[in-house]
Amino acid sequence: MLSDIAGFLQITPWPPVPGVPFWAALALVAGGLLGEAVRRLFALPRIVGYAAVGAALALAGLGANPLVGSARLIVDLALALLLFELGSRVHLRWLRANPALLATSIVEAGLSFGAIYAALRWFDQPVNVALNCAALGTCASGAVVARVAADLKAAGQVTDRLVVLTSLNTLVAVLAHKLVLGWLHLDVEGDWARAVVQPLWAFGGSALLAALLAAAVAWTAHRIDLRDESAALLLLGLIVLALMVAKLFTLSTLLVPLLAGVLLRNTTERPWVWPRQFGTAGGALVLMLFVIVGSAWSVSAVATGAAAALVLLGARALAKTGAVLAFAPWSGLRLRQGLGLSLALLPMSGTALVLLAELQATQPALAALVAPIVLSAIAFTEVLGPLAVQWGLRIAGEQHPEPRRGSARRLGAATA
Repeated sequence: MLSDIAGFLQITPWPPVPGVPFWAALALVAGGLLGEAVRRLFALPRIVGYAAVGAALALAGLGANPLVGSARLIVDLALALLLFELGSRVHLRWLRANPALLATSIVEAGLSFGAIYAALRWFDQPVNVALNCAALGTCASGAVVARVAADLKAAGQVTDRLVVLTSLNTLVAVLAHKLVLGWLHLDVEGDWARAVVQPLWAFGGSALLAALLAAAVAWTAHRIDLRDESAALLLLGLIVLALMVAKLFTLSTLLVPLLAGVLLRNTTERPWVWPRQFGTAGGALVLMLFVIVGSAWSVSAVATGAAAALVLLGARALAKTGAVLAFAPWSGLRLRQGLGLSLALLPMSGTALVLLAELQATQPALAALVAPIVLSAIAFTEVLGPLAVQWGLRIAGEQHPEPRRGSARRLGAATA
């Protein structure tokens, strides 16, 4: 009966077979609804809901592969927007005025790398696997930090330090990753030229492209009011164009937007105002980013890499917490603020996935050994990471107070 009706209406094939666009749209709707629900009902960051939808997809075996194809493109685009925004909030003058902040960043990243490498070697992981996991595990998630801080309307010394440390952390992680890739060219292929030239090209070329992007955005901002919707779309187009150029010339898709934001903030005299429409245009990309990253793992990957991932996360947490707390008095933070800052540095997310994708493109056999560990670590922290940032900002006293809906209604009734 139904087949006859479907044939009459020319519905082919029957029964319908939903494709990728259908599941992407469904994930977008589910992520948006759950994100808003956890925000309104439990006062949690919206990305907890986005990541929970991704985790449900992963458990159902419907997760996306963020290392290739359209999912990788969405991850790159969303991270470019978030890292550009993050970089545009970094004041380099603050690093000169407070050298303890720069020292904290260097020591924290160095300790994280060393602790992860030592812990994984103790866990009998091969040298090259431990090196790559250390490089990928060093980075904090700028995407998570940016979205949670925006959701909570956080402001203060810890939030400002968190933005700077996360940005510097990303720079150091990409540098470490490129140097490890250079070492692999030397160790596996014995190629000195590629070992030296490729990291230099990645950094030099990325810095040059970032400078061009910053100059183009500054030129646009001086001539067009960025509060206008068409100007915001032009800005979005410039960032996407720079990202595509970076991919064409095998430059770092993480460094280009981040450095461009930093250059823009510190080379223009006018205060940088983030256009409201820009956030609206990128909102769907950001939602899909956290759904995709949340679904990046699989049950088989976690079964293979869970133990090593827990070792990685434990060593990483100890290193980051120890470094931040050790330098907290020198940098002007109280113990409570230092603890909050160290908690907020714990998430791992899309940044590590992009670095893993670059490893897969150059060393696929090694990437197959690294992937279960890194994907398991992301699976463990994708939902807990935003909560750690929220707890850290709350401990530091910088979460904007937001009354529950019920209390707001009672307050309105009392004042009526």
